[in-house]
Amino acid sequence: MINFRTLTAYRFPVFLVEKLFKKNYSKNVTHHNLYQVLKTMPKEPKHIAEAQKQRIRIKQKSANYVPGKVTLQVLGTGAQGAPRSVYMFSDQNRYLFNCGEGTQRLAHEHKTKLAKLEHIFVTQAVWRNIGGLPGTALTIQDVGVPQITLHGPEGLKDIFPATKRFVVLRDLKISMAECNENTVFEDSVMTVKYVLLKKGEMAKSVQVGIEKCEVGTSTNNPRRRRKRSLSQTQALIESDDTDYYAHEQSGKRTSNGHESLQALTLPPTDLREASASVCFICRLQPRPGALDLDKCVRKGVPAGPLLGKLKNGEDVILEDGTQVKSSDVREPDDAGPVFIVVDCPDEEYLASLINNEELKKHQKFAKIDEDMAHVVVHFTPIKIMEHTEYRKWMDNFSPSTEHILVNEHNSCMGSVAVHRIQHKLNLLSMEIFPLLGDQGSPVLETIDGRQCKKFKTEIDLQNLKLDNASALLETDNNTWRQIGSLASYHLRPKKGFDSSSSVRLDLDEFVNETTSLTDFPAALKELQESLSLAKSNLTISDYPRIIFLGTGSCIPNKTRNTSGILLQISDSKNILLDCGEGTCGQILRFFGSTKGDQILTNIDAIYISHLHADHHIGLIGLLQGRRQALDRLDIDKEPLYLFAPKQILAWLNFYDKCFESIMDEFILIPNSDLVKFSVSVIKSL
Repeated sequence: MINFRTLTAYRFPVFLVEKLFKKNYSKNVTHHNLYQVLKTMPKEPKHIAEAQKQRIRIKQKSANYVPGKVTLQVLGTGAQGAPRSVYMFSDQNRYLFNCGEGTQRLAHEHKTKLAKLEHIFVTQAVWRNIGGLPGTALTIQDVGVPQITLHGPEGLKDIFPATKRFVVLRDLKISMAECNENTVFEDSVMTVKYVLLKKGEMAKSVQVGIEKCEVGTSTNNPRRRRKRSLSQTQALIESDDTDYYAHEQSGKRTSNGHESLQALTLPPTDLREASASVCFICRLQPRPGALDLDKCVRKGVPAGPLLGKLKNGEDVILEDGTQVKSSDVREPDDAGPVFIVVDCPDEEYLASLINNEELKKHQKFAKIDEDMAHVVVHFTPIKIMEHTEYRKWMDNFSPSTEHILVNEHNSCMGSVAVHRIQHKLNLLSMEIFPLLGDQGSPVLETIDGRQCKKFKTEIDLQNLKLDNASALLETDNNTWRQIGSLASYHLRPKKGFDSSSSVRLDLDEFVNETTSLTDFPAALKELQESLSLAKSNLTISDYPRIIFLGTGSCIPNKTRNTSGILLQISDSKNILLDCGEGTCGQILRFFGSTKGDQILTNIDAIYISHLHADHHIGLIGLLQGRRQALDRLDIDKEPLYLFAPKQILAWLNFYDKCFESIMDEFILIPNSDLVKFSVSVIKSL
C-alpha cells in the first residue's frame, strides 16, 4: 500500500506528497499519475555528495586551532535495555566512545549532531558496545559524513563487512586505526594512547581454536553447545550472495553481480579468545590562555596588531618604550586535562589493568599535577567494580578525580519523548495505552511550590533524596554516581561534572500540554463514553494480546522504534514478529525490568519477515537479553525457534565465531520450509 510515509521515505518533496494525497483517489487517472511519479522518481539520494563537500570545507577551516569548549556527555547510560555510549563534542569535532544498540535513536531525540562525527572508540567488540554501529553508520552517511574511523580491538573492523548485505554504505568509507601500545592518535582536539588489557595467565593456558567455545560471555550457555567446524561455518557464510537492496537501483534482486558481495572469510582462530579490551588515555591539546582585554587597556596596549602578538604569546614594546609581557595580560595556559576510558570485562583482565604502567602515570603516582586524570569513565560491569582489587585500583587515583559509571548500575533509559506521548495517550485510554514500566528516569515533582527531582525506580537505590539528581555511593576516596542521559563533564573551559542537563520527566507538563487544548475535555468525555459503551457490549479476554514495540518504518525516531510486534499467546508463551534495533530495550521500557525479564524468558519463537536491517538487527541483543533474563531467574529453557530466511545464518554464524556465542540460543526454521509446509497442507485439503 502506498501512503504518505512510503513517499517521504524516498525523500519525495513533502509539499508534492501532500498535494498528491489531497486528490480524489476514486479516479483511475489519479492512480495512473501516482504510479508514473513513483516509477520515474530518483531513488538515489543526491544530497550526500554536496553535504560531504560542505563538511570538508568546514573541517579545513577549523583544523588550525585548538577548541575552547570540550565536553564529555553521557548519551546512553548502560542501564538494562539502554545503550552504552559517551559523546565528546568540541567546537570542531565529535567523538563517540562505544555505540550500543539504540544510540542513533537517542542521538536523534536529543539533537546530538552527528554531522561532525569522525571517530568512534570501542573498548571491546561485543554487542553491548557495537550493536548501534550499523544504524549509526547509516545515519551519519545520510548527513554527509564522508569517512568514519574505528578505534578498538582486533576484529572490530569485521563488523561492517559482515553486515554489508543488509547495511549498505555506498557513500561512507570505514577505516580502522592501528591500536597498540606503540601507536598514538592525534588531531587538533586531543591525543589518545591505547592501553590493551589482556587476559591473565589462566586464560593463556586455554587452547584457542574453533572447537573451544566455552568463553565467559553474557550469552554463553555451558549446558549445551552445538559445535560447528570451520569449513561448515565458512560454507554457510559463502552460501548467501544476495544483494537485498539491489531492487532499489534496478528493480530486481541480484546474485553474484555486485562488487561488494565478496564472500566473508572467517579468521583462522577464534577472535573471541584473542581479542583484548582497549582502554583510552585521552589528553586535550594544550591551549594558550585567553587574552584579557581589560589588562591590555590598563597596560596601555592600543588596538591593532600588538594585541595579536600578545595573544600568540609574544612580548611587545609600546611606543613609549614600555615592555608588556604576554604572561601579564593573558589567562594561565591550559596544559590539557586528561581523561581515561576504562572497560575491564571480567576478573581475567584485572591483573593487566592494575599493573599497567601507562595508567599509573595518571594516578597518584603522577610526576606532575597536569598528568593527574580529571575524570575516569568506567564501562566496566558493576560486579567487577565491586571487586576488591578494582576498588584498590580506583583508590590509587587522586581524590579530585571524578568517576563516571556507564553500566547497569544506572537506571535511566534516556528517552523523554516516549514518556511524553504515552502520558498523553494514556488520557485517552488507560487500557490501550498503559503507562510505561520504565521508571528509571528522574521525575520532576512539585513540593511546597518548588520542583524537585526524584528517581522513580522499582528498587529504592540508596534512599535517594528528592533534591538530589544522582545516587552517590561512597568508596574510600571516590564517589560513584548513578547518572542520567545527557549528564556532562566539562573538560574545557570549566572542568567538572554537571547533572543539570540530565533528562528528567515533567509529568504535569506532559498532561497539561494536552488538557490545555481547546475543546479537549469535551472531546475526551465523548471518547470515553463511546469506549465505555463499546466495552459493555464486548467480552474481552486477556489473551491473545498484541503490543506494538516498533512501528517507525526503517528509521527509528524519538517516539517510534523500528519494526517489532510482541504477540502474547498466554501468560507463559510469547512470539515476536520482527526484531528491529532496540527491540529488547522496548520490552524492558514497556514492562519494567522485573516484568520484562519474565516476558523475555517466555519468548519461544521469533519470526523475521525479510533481511532488511530494520527487521532483524536487534536479534542478537534480544537473544542476549533473553539469556541474561533466564540466568537471573535461574530458569533452564530450550532455545527459541527462529523463523527467518535461511541466509540469516551467514550473519549469525559470523558473529558467533568472531564476537560472542549466540548459536545455542535458537533453532532456525527457514521461512522457505514454512512455504513448502503451507503448500502441502493446502494441497491435502
